[in-house]
Amino acid sequence: MSLPDDELLQRMRKRQAPTSALLGMELVALDSAAGTCRFRMEAVPRLCNPMGNLQGGIIATALDDAAATACIVKAGRRVGVPTIEFKVSFYGPAPMNSEVFFDGRVLKLGRTITFAEADMTNADGKLLARLSTSVMLVEVEGPGHFVEEGASDQQKGNTP
Repeated sequence: MSLPDDELLQRMRKRQAPTSALLGMELVALDSAAGTCRFRMEAVPRLCNPMGNLQGGIIATALDDAAATACIVKAGRRVGVPTIEFKVSFYGPAPMNSEVFFDGRVLKLGRTITFAEADMTNADGKLLARLSTSVMLVEVEGPGHFVEEGASDQQKGNTP
């Protein structure tokens, strides 16, 4: 049985993917019927390149997490979503200390393979990057690997 979106949002905010926790991504919205989600993140200095912008690999990781979360939300059941392939296009920089958003959406939910996208925008809504991906939906057994709300920096992997 599927949870209402407000309950699903609260549950997913309490048990976060380790990479989302590491990057400081905050899940702020989701719509299970549409297969969409939105994360908010600060471009903190430790995630930036020497030019003072959010590093491309960090962006790709955050976009991948947003697309995967949209797939999980749309599936309506407990699934893992290993990435089969993805492509990222960069349209503009995300300067250090700026706020950015990652919007994931399912394009086509299949029984095994799902197609999704995710966009990174700035606070003004300007498109900065887009990821296109295909993922495999797999049943998850056991507790999974999550970071619990209120976990220490060591548990999140944020120790030097």
